[in-house]
Amino acid sequence: MAYSMAAPEMADMIGMPMPESSDSFTHTDINPVKLVSAEPVSTFSADVDTASYSYVRRSLNDGRLPDKDSVRLEEMVNYFDYQYLLPKNPNKPFSISTYVQDAPWAEGRQLIHIGVQGYELPQTAKPHANLVFLLDVSGSMNAPDKLPLLKKSMQLLLSQLQDDDTVAIVVYAGAAGVVLPPTPAANKVAINQALKNLSAGGSTAGAEGIELAYQLAEEHFDKDGVNRIILATDGDFNVGLQSMQELKNYIERKRDRGIYLSILGFGSGNYRDDLMQTLAQNGNGIAAYIDTLSEARKVLVQEASSSLFPIATDLKLQIEFNPARVREYRLLGYETRMLNREDFNNDKVDAGDIGSGHSVTAIYEITPVGSKAAMLDDLRYTPSAPISSNSVSDELAFIKLRYKLPGEDHSRLIEKAVRVNSNDDIATDAGFAASVAGFAQLLKDPRYLQQWNFEDAIKLALKNRGDDPYGYRSEFVQLIRAAGTAAPM
Repeated sequence: MAYSMAAPEMADMIGMPMPESSDSFTHTDINPVKLVSAEPVSTFSADVDTASYSYVRRSLNDGRLPDKDSVRLEEMVNYFDYQYLLPKNPNKPFSISTYVQDAPWAEGRQLIHIGVQGYELPQTAKPHANLVFLLDVSGSMNAPDKLPLLKKSMQLLLSQLQDDDTVAIVVYAGAAGVVLPPTPAANKVAINQALKNLSAGGSTAGAEGIELAYQLAEEHFDKDGVNRIILATDGDFNVGLQSMQELKNYIERKRDRGIYLSILGFGSGNYRDDLMQTLAQNGNGIAAYIDTLSEARKVLVQEASSSLFPIATDLKLQIEFNPARVREYRLLGYETRMLNREDFNNDKVDAGDIGSGHSVTAIYEITPVGSKAAMLDDLRYTPSAPISSNSVSDELAFIKLRYKLPGEDHSRLIEKAVRVNSNDDIATDAGFAASVAGFAQLLKDPRYLQQWNFEDAIKLALKNRGDDPYGYRSEFVQLIRAAGTAAPM
């Protein structure tokens, strides 16, 4: 079967090659403090990406502090596993765990820890996978931490596939082409040989490669399976600024037809995190940054099911704060995932997808009513909200979660109240997550941390390290130590 190099739909998106530049990230300001009496409801989309954490690690291991815009707090917190209660029913695929603790960096304030745990598909329930590896073999990938690491990473993923899954390989450099047509995963010899034969060279025809990969995925579409393109690149695409919106729209259209796009980032020096985040978010896929073979093993072996098999789409969270109990709040992270209040009940608004066994963690910093740590003045014309004796008097907040099961168009709802002195059994995890959230703020913007510093983050992490079977939490402590001696950007 013949495959065209670039169909007309994509051809007009292709611009001039981008010049070499330093790593680039989208600038975001941290979420502000909000007054509950003025804005009692907070709404955002779930995010299970982890690219920020591994990029930060790469920077610190290189002896330099990371670019502030590379630090996305929620991705750093969500890098770690937490012992949330596992759901047992695939038709009710989420549990919600909560924990309230004192904010370690601000006397008089508290943290509300919210953990959403997804259902884990049993091996026998995992659908067939129709995968297209879209691999960047342009000249910019000619470095030990790029194409050679990419090949090893794809081989790790291959080891996790079932024999009847199919894999195709599309590459792009000066032009795009198919180096392996759809092949059963059982034929590992042929797939590994195709990977082994890859070499880097030429300019980057990224847009052409995306078009060809989608063409291949559509021709072998499995309506009962998972259809996913896995793009592995340093992100140095030749997509001009004028065509970015068109590229996003193209990926969204393919997403709506059931073909998702996930991103694996490699290398540094011309790493386009801003572009890769955009593609992954519009393609309903994850974005991970592979800085070591160990990270590839984490993402593509230990978390393979989470990366490949969705259990729910369009996961949104909405938290309403009780003005009788909470004066102010601040959402830590999720700046690029914020939604309007009305978006929560609008099933046409896209949000994050969740894979098998994935968890999502969110942390709010709150100022209780009566605390001397308040940062904002009361509104002149807002009446006070006294604590009543009804059933909600002990509630700090009320959590609502909306999601769709795969293939469904209408969302389902889960609700849970956050009550005073009624914590779930996740104290150690909540403490460790707070240390990660604090560290992320130290790197990005420490304006709300008062005198809290790297040593405080280390003490909090060590106190709450808990079970650490893969050593990720111990590694995190070493990263904090490295940040204390790292050179600025």
